[in-house]
Amino acid sequence: MVDGVLLSGGCQPNYIYDQLNEVKPSMIQEATKNARLAAEQFARDSQTSLGKLRSASQGWFQVEDRDAATPERKLVRVVVDVDYELH
Repeated sequence: MVDGVLLSGGCQPNYIYDQLNEVKPSMIQEATKNARLAAEQFARDSQTSLGKLRSASQGWFQVEDRDAATPERKLVRVVVDVDYELH
């Protein structure tokens, strides 16, 4: 027992990321921008032109440990679905 806290072998602390709403807007903005850049490249490679945005939706957010050695550090990832017209 250390300072009134019982420690046992093999137990790992759990770290919780609770600030998703603070990073969400900028992450969605960046993901949408990157989707547009990818669509523009696709249009160039296929010798077409990028048309208007047909639909977009926020997919999902993923929060995971950066790596096994630093579980207190988290990576946050967002997936967006974006559809453009090609001409």
